[in-house]
Amino acid sequence: MRLSARNKIPARVTSITHGEATANVELDADGTRLVAAITTEAARELGLAEGGRVVAMIKASDVILAVED
Repeated sequence: MRLSARNKIPARVTSITHGEATANVELDADGTRLVAAITTEAARELGLAEGGRVVAMIKASDVILAVED
């Protein structure tokens, strides 16, 4: 598989919170916490599970920032 995304970060799934349409997937990337919001369908199709290994691919033009309340 070849991708245009240059920012590839190996990580481990630490938790998955399923909503009606979106799943928040928390990742541990060598001590850095990342959270990916994907569709619940995508989470199911990828077979994501706690403890599983993934690669987070981040396209610079698609980064969304948030702050906690």
